[in-house]
Amino acid sequence: MKQIVCILGYLLKPCMIDFRLQVFYAVAKRLNFTKASAELFISQPAVTKHIKELEQEFKMSLFERSGNKKISLTPAGELLLHYAEQIFGTYRELEYDMNLLTKQHKGILRIGASSTVAQYIIPPVLAQFHNKFKDIQIQLVTGNTEDVEQRLIAKEIDFGIIEGISRNPQIKYEQYLKDELVLVCSGHNYAMKKEMIKPNELKDYDLLLREPGSGTLDVIAYALKAHQIKVGDLNIEMQLGSTESIKSYLIHSKCLAFLSIHSILKELKNNECRIIDIKDMVIERPFHFIQLHGQQDALAELFMRFAKSYNYNV
Repeated sequence: MKQIVCILGYLLKPCMIDFRLQVFYAVAKRLNFTKASAELFISQPAVTKHIKELEQEFKMSLFERSGNKKISLTPAGELLLHYAEQIFGTYRELEYDMNLLTKQHKGILRIGASSTVAQYIIPPVLAQFHNKFKDIQIQLVTGNTEDVEQRLIAKEIDFGIIEGISRNPQIKYEQYLKDELVLVCSGHNYAMKKEMIKPNELKDYDLLLREPGSGTLDVIAYALKAHQIKVGDLNIEMQLGSTESIKSYLIHSKCLAFLSIHSILKELKNNECRIIDIKDMVIERPFHFIQLHGQQDALAELFMRFAKSYNYNV
């Protein structure tokens, strides 16, 4: 109890966010002084100095240092991290609400986006959003669906945009857009003469798939299951970590691959690839906005409203 009172007494001082708290937060999230210094654009000795000052202020250690230079949070450090996350969230809300009084929108918005969304869906939205709200700084991080969800749970991002059918009980999902995954081959794959195949014929071809943890792979597996086909039944030539790598490989091979229709518009136009229909099989998936349950970030809400109104046909 004494530790809690001490930390709360410090955090509730009438001042703007102490830079030392920002330094602590960076170290606590990375558990690495070097990475924190790079992120904050200050020297590693400066990071150490700020942490020592905080520990002197609280009269307790915030990190355990081991002999192999690894660090971990002490109970006091865990408690401080918990309150730091709340403080930074509240401060972003304060900044947003104060700017509303002058009809300004300022602050930092941290967005996580799965690979397809980050490459083919969200860039034009980000460009128009920046033109309208120039004082909002966007930080976009990308990864597969699993990565984005974990970043959200770790509160490293304010919200995410993902593909797939994931359902984590900690996360609130809100549908954004619909997408279609289509079966594609190279435009120069003259061995593939068919324009349509049956679902079971997928086993007869070499396929390129996304990596485990990918929302795209989850959607494909779910669609195949309806036709009594498992991913393990397929001839998988390779699993690759991005749509771009699959497209590049595909164009230089005789493989087939499932790709988002949004990702191949240019290649279809240039006859670099072509679509092969699958009889009685349409693979549609939604893109979702994701937030933690109970989390209300004003800048995130502003962006999501803007994205929903964006005209993709322009």
